[in-house]
Amino acid sequence: MRFQLALNVKDLDEAVAYYSKLFGVEVNKRKPGYANFSVEHPPLKLVLFENPEASERLNHVGFETFDNEEVERQIARLEPAGLASEVIRDEHCCYARKSTVYAHDPQGLMWEFYKLQGDEESFGTPAPAPEDPAEAGAKPASGGVCCG
Repeated sequence: MRFQLALNVKDLDEAVAYYSKLFGVEVNKRKPGYANFSVEHPPLKLVLFENPEASERLNHVGFETFDNEEVERQIARLEPAGLASEVIRDEHCCYARKSTVYAHDPQGLMWEFYKLQGDEESFGTPAPAPEDPAEAGAKPASGGVCCG
């Protein structure tokens, strides 16, 4: 398992150049408005979203797991505790197909535990925003669960 940190950046080219130097690794995946790095030491999945208008630098955090059983263990732990915002076992998001369980802290910060199943050529479609205004604070600022 490795920690995931997803950041909103103003200029993707500038951010990719900086983080390549900072961690001493090449970008793992680069698409329009999106890049990610798989860093071995320290174990980190760094995700960058080009979003010049974002009011916050932090997009979301999480953990990339290396097997589906770990995602299932997290689902089994989070659902009974009432912390699983959504479980998607076959999701197309962030230029990837993955199995994911999402949780949101009391201030709305999104956490995800996911297993990458494969790459996709398109970003994917964020889930629709909740219709109940009371639920709006528990969902990401983008209006959907998908991590953009």
